[in-house]
Amino acid sequence: MHRVLLVCMGNICRSPLASAVMQAEVVRRGLQGRVAVASAGVYDGHAGERADGRARRLALDRGYPAIETERARGVRDDDFERFDLILAMDHSNLRGLQRRCPEPHQHKLHLYLAYAGLGEREVPDPYYGPIEGFELVLGLCEQASGAVLDRLLASRTQTP
Repeated sequence: MHRVLLVCMGNICRSPLASAVMQAEVVRRGLQGRVAVASAGVYDGHAGERADGRARRLALDRGYPAIETERARGVRDDDFERFDLILAMDHSNLRGLQRRCPEPHQHKLHLYLAYAGLGEREVPDPYYGPIEGFELVLGLCEQASGAVLDRLLASRTQTP
């Protein structure tokens, strides 16, 4: 089982969208039972909350029902051991993860879009902006999710 954790600041906008999109891609590819996807935030002030209403509305309109099961939570210390791949939505989130992550697990931490082969770009935080920001984030997640799965599965099939 490959376990992927997607991380943003509060786990109510970017990472739940990324998780819902990637979960749909897992189902589309028939990878249930082989790949598990979850999301979390470096900040746990929204713990237990549903994803932002704008994110939920867009995700549901585009066919990503898993957004409804997302509940915000903070990154836990045991996540660094439990997950095989931990992808941060921006450099600030990545730095926060790097500060907390034990040395033996640092190799699991990456910038989401960079891991997907989309460059060192960040997924912008849409929270304080208009709906267009959420549309941009959802589009980036749609571009990245398949590429992340391709790379994850390819790296697991290559053995030394």
